[in-house]
Amino acid sequence: MVPPQLCCCSSCLHLESGASSAERWPRSFSDHVMVVSTSTFVPCPGPAEHSARMGLPALALLLAVGLQHTQASPSARSFQMDYKHNCFRKDGVPFRYISGSIHYARVPRPAWRDRLLKMYMSGLSAVQVYVPWNYHEMLPGVYDFAGNRDVEAFLDLTAELGLLVILRPGPYICAEWEMGGLPAWLLWKPNIILRSSDPAYLAAVDSWLHVLLPKIKPRLYQHGGNIISVQVENEYGSYYACDYGYLRHLLGSFRALLGTEVLLFTTDSTGMEELRCGTLQGLYATIDFGPGSNVTEAFDAQRRVEPKGPLVNSEYYTGWLDYWGEAHASISTVWVAQGLEDMLQLGANVNMYMFHGGTNFAYWSGADYKDQYKPVTTSYDYDAPLSEAGDPTEKLFAIRTVISKAHGFVVYHTQLPRDIPDPAILAAPPHSVCDRGYVMLQKEYQGTLERDRQITLSVTGRAGDTLDVLLENMGRISFGTNVSDFKGLLENISLDSDPLSNWLIYPLAIDTAVQQGWPQAATPKSSSRGRAGPAFYTGTFETPGIAWDTFVKFPGWIKGQLWINGFNLGRYWTSRGPQQTLFVPGSVLHVGCSNNITVLELEGAPLTPLLLFLDQPLFNRTLGHSTLATE
Repeated sequence: MVPPQLCCCSSCLHLESGASSAERWPRSFSDHVMVVSTSTFVPCPGPAEHSARMGLPALALLLAVGLQHTQASPSARSFQMDYKHNCFRKDGVPFRYISGSIHYARVPRPAWRDRLLKMYMSGLSAVQVYVPWNYHEMLPGVYDFAGNRDVEAFLDLTAELGLLVILRPGPYICAEWEMGGLPAWLLWKPNIILRSSDPAYLAAVDSWLHVLLPKIKPRLYQHGGNIISVQVENEYGSYYACDYGYLRHLLGSFRALLGTEVLLFTTDSTGMEELRCGTLQGLYATIDFGPGSNVTEAFDAQRRVEPKGPLVNSEYYTGWLDYWGEAHASISTVWVAQGLEDMLQLGANVNMYMFHGGTNFAYWSGADYKDQYKPVTTSYDYDAPLSEAGDPTEKLFAIRTVISKAHGFVVYHTQLPRDIPDPAILAAPPHSVCDRGYVMLQKEYQGTLERDRQITLSVTGRAGDTLDVLLENMGRISFGTNVSDFKGLLENISLDSDPLSNWLIYPLAIDTAVQQGWPQAATPKSSSRGRAGPAFYTGTFETPGIAWDTFVKFPGWIKGQLWINGFNLGRYWTSRGPQQTLFVPGSVLHVGCSNNITVLELEGAPLTPLLLFLDQPLFNRTLGHSTLATE
């Protein structure tokens, strides 16, 4: 039962929709898949107040592979730490990346696009990239950034394909690369102490950074690019010097050349000595570990040096390198997939090292020294998800399966191949839409395709127009002969019988984002009411007195999902019924402080979006006899 002040129209929740003005991310479709709006819980107004009520801010965004591709004006772009909520914030919105390492120096330039596109289509939101100093400055003061060495072209290609970048520019990179990326000509000074405060070494480092980092700065996320973070040095805690003066010097150089807004970080193993020597105040400390590690214990090590902030594994080892004279290294696909899933369930950010290894062409392979000299093979296949030749492996499909677990929603994205001035039939083969597909063309809602029901729509458009289908899983079959109930788009959609191609697939981790406090308010230039198609509506309300069990009614809403304080209360489908309300356990409500409420309406909210809290459930058969107010 609920207290009287929460019954019927004593209280109701107003939610209004709006769209933010923004530039577009490459290949994102945030502003036409979902619109976030916020409002507050208010006493139920009279009719005159309904028309005068103004909505609070809105923000458009997409949740892709567990990550949010947000839109923001250049001045609003930001990538920051949220120490309070232990996450990153991208344009003010909680963000988690799933990334993979690729080294442009180990891949022929003509193959860059192929490898990056395969990584993108595997569900990654970012790539991690090393810059080998010695690859670009083979002689002092002589720089080569042409052809295969054109790091700017590589970074621009990642942006074109919609991938974020975690950049590791050295000066030392390890990477089983010749001298760890340090130029051999440094040894012309026989007494030089590498990776230290030695003035001769620092002078060479500063000279290199003054060439490299100005190429990087315009590509930082804050400046309109796609580089979200930059590493300073690499696994320095594993080096004998433990020279904090050296790390402070590097920190000052990176800040001077890249600005104060860029997120700088370090990476070290989970050992206490490594973390002691490799970390420095002002640099966010991340860790690395591989499959078979105790994930909780590993992140506990990060927490000892970073008590607050996002969990980050900067090198999750999908395989291992090979040495001449030893057996080919490999790591179990099952182990890799399970470790990845364990980290993602903790909300961690993960970079897989390597996702594509490539080849140590020419003389660029390095060596290790573990009791004896161990040179690295020419192949840097690394038993990675993408083979040395760029072919998908069993490991890639296992990783993609882990990334793509989104029981609720997946987005399919492509473009119209030609002009369609007259209505054409957009059709799905029978039984191929599992289970409902909400179709958007150029951000505009066109209608719904439904399993065993509606499988065609009429559309018009121009070549290149974006076509997005938001697929909803309505529940897998639990009884009968067909229990292998696959979800998503099982066969190709056609346009006047011509199959559409080049689909990109984005699983949406909506529940995780809502639990982390998303969405956040942003100020729109304009707003709309009664928006058709998928849209989020959010607000806050207070629970007076005791948090009783209650029921929420959706007057004028069609179909969607409801969260209160991050708890997913389930689906509503008032247009089909018979259920007209959702049960709200008192245990999910907060007393004496704000409750957050989020509604995902899939087809269209009413002109005056409001919710009613009732003291009993409503079903179709009771509507005509209820004494409660209805809309």
